[in-house]
Amino acid sequence: MLDLAILGLLAEQELHGYEIRRRLRDELGLFVNISFGSLYPALSRLEAAGAVTAVAAAPDVAIPATGSLGGERAVLRARRATSGRSTKRSRKVYRITDAGLALFERLLEDDGTSTDDARTFGLRLAFAHHLAPQARLRLLERRRAQLVRRLASDRARVAGTTLDVYVRSLAEHSTEATEHDISWLDRLIESERRALAAAAPTTPSDHRLDRHPATH
Repeated sequence: MLDLAILGLLAEQELHGYEIRRRLRDELGLFVNISFGSLYPALSRLEAAGAVTAVAAAPDVAIPATGSLGGERAVLRARRATSGRSTKRSRKVYRITDAGLALFERLLEDDGTSTDDARTFGLRLAFAHHLAPQARLRLLERRRAQLVRRLASDRARVAGTTLDVYVRSLAEHSTEATEHDISWLDRLIESERRALAAAAPTTPSDHRLDRHPATH
């Protein structure tokens, strides 16, 4: 999932590791605990695979502490890789490659086996504008079907057991949240269907209906 997030951000613009981390935490809101100790190994792995490439070094800037020993070591390795023998601090700027774009598309157009996880679905939805309209609609419909199944299962579980009033209250709260998510998906699905219908080519009118018998 981290690879998908990194590639999705780089598909939109070149970024250095610090900016990638900030966007993962602050904009996507799905990686609030992401550390440099996790991010830089992922970037190195993607770079080794040819999915991203380091294209430049940003100007010398003050680099904040990462807050963890593993993160500090990862930052140090990144500095050494870009600065060589220079004593100046620098930061790699990453760019996605054609191979990376292909990988991003494959990860984004997942077959749905992992969309039951709200976090993974949320990540895919955040980059859904990269999907073709039909693929975007399939993503939403898969998630809705999964939530409908979950809702039915939760209702059956609650109905078939005797629960403490507070445990039952929690269970009811969970089902209400699932119902709310289904309603939200219904609105998104309807919007996507309307957009598809509006974009569909119009069927040429059957001009034979306008013809009149020839007169002699």
